[in-house]
Amino acid sequence: MTPTGSSHQDLSLTFVGNATVLLRLGPFTVLTDPNFLHAGQRAYLGYGLWSKRLRDPALAIQDLPALDAIVLSHLHGDHWDRVAERGLSKHAPVVTTPAAARTLAKRGFETESLRTWQTTEIVDADHRLTITAMPGKHAPSPLQRLLPEVMGSIVDLETGGQRRIRLYISGDTLCVPELAEVARRYPDIDAAMVHLGGTKLLKLVLVTMDGEQGAELVKMVRPRVAIPIHTDDYTVFTSPVSEFEEQLARSRATATVQHVERGERLDLGRLSGRSSDAHP
Repeated sequence: MTPTGSSHQDLSLTFVGNATVLLRLGPFTVLTDPNFLHAGQRAYLGYGLWSKRLRDPALAIQDLPALDAIVLSHLHGDHWDRVAERGLSKHAPVVTTPAAARTLAKRGFETESLRTWQTTEIVDADHRLTITAMPGKHAPSPLQRLLPEVMGSIVDLETGGQRRIRLYISGDTLCVPELAEVARRYPDIDAAMVHLGGTKLLKLVLVTMDGEQGAELVKMVRPRVAIPIHTDDYTVFTSPVSEFEEQLARSRATATVQHVERGERLDLGRLSGRSSDAHP
């Protein structure tokens, strides 16, 4: 992959909405789970199920900079929607699950298929961005086949062989035992973007983490900072972010919670102790 060439000093996160985040990591620019539907529009979740969006995204596709990659946890309408499919460049590689990669490749997108623990890299001179697929399960075992396969991600930026930032993106997973391996293989996570919401299939079966599961995941993977996302954009969400904060406090996890409002830019360098020089 060839980088687009943003500032080599920038380490920042801009929250667009739902699970959509714009990451500027040195010379690399990455978008996660592109969802650009507006309030009142509906996202398709499969099996004839739809959910109405309640909040507008902070950015439109035309506001985005050139992208080096798109990290997609899975193919659901609140993570990859019809607006994204029409408007995004088909030349920015979509790093995603094998199932999603096959589908999007048929639609003309460049894709990078990753199975759990597989890695892809973008290199620019002495800067290296590594994206690694993490375990994820979107539903309890008996119901897994009803939902798309899902992945979390570790995103590492290195400059001159020294790590500058390590991010964990949970994806739409439940807190399952397999996630304990994340901390063992990838210690010293600077920040975790935690997909919450407490979505329930048919209002009965939990298929995204609620506050209790989110707190347990943070305790398990041990990031310095937890950034709650995927919390209040759709009618299917049942667990407010306040529940996550309460449960995290009870869990005695060492992570601090960092809220990022829509359109807000967060300096990730400060979270890791390596503050960014760029403040657009």
